[in-house]
Amino acid sequence: MTARTLTCHVTTVEDLTPDVFRVRLEGRAEAMAHAPGQYLELKLDDTTWVPFSIANAHAGDGALELHIQHWPERANSARLRELVQHAAQLTLRLPDGDCVLDTTSDHPLTLIAAGTGFAQMKAIVEASLATDPARPIDLWWAVRERRDLYLESLARQWAADHVHFHFHGVIETPPEADFDDTRVTAHVGRVDQVLARELVDVRGHDVYISGSPGMVYACIDVLASLGLESSRVFSDVFAYAPRTPLVPTVGSLRRGTGS
Repeated sequence: MTARTLTCHVTTVEDLTPDVFRVRLEGRAEAMAHAPGQYLELKLDDTTWVPFSIANAHAGDGALELHIQHWPERANSARLRELVQHAAQLTLRLPDGDCVLDTTSDHPLTLIAAGTGFAQMKAIVEASLATDPARPIDLWWAVRERRDLYLESLARQWAADHVHFHFHGVIETPPEADFDDTRVTAHVGRVDQVLARELVDVRGHDVYISGSPGMVYACIDVLASLGLESSRVFSDVFAYAPRTPLVPTVGSLRRGTGS
């Protein structure tokens, strides 16, 4: 799709946690079209455009959803919060990004997100459940504390409603004992360490990862030893922080650790 600039209406601004808020936007349906996993840029001023993952699959209704992390100490974050709270309209540029759901594939999906990286995965999950509900999905959502799982109830609902969906909450601070449920599992630790501990084989999986470059490549290094195929891993990080090789060989990983 060709990127376009448009003006849309702000319909809802909702605090999900003290640090994360959700913004719902409406515009012309054809202008809001996007692939699941793509992002948009929001105009803050004449020289500043801020990227955000689109947190919903395109449904033809002209609606968009954003999940925004608020950093009070950062000037752009404070300006953005003020803008979306008081502006009736926002200027957007969309869509962009190549980390999109491959709807022609029936491979199991392994989705890995840190913090508000969940927004991108939410759009991918929605699209996959709508087009192929029998496709296996494992969502690994990594946060510092349980309260940072700002839409935990939604992930739990997917697990309750879809037998092929499993939600893994990856929490650095141990959560309460009541976290686990049917197709819902808590894991304690850093996400790459948890994946190394819990996964056995990702051959034949489509892997999507959303987070910082350090987090993304740490996860890829773990998955490389579990059969990850370089052609079947996707992340926006590859566009702005590429590395070669993308997926290291098992031999190079062993040399790097001195084993």
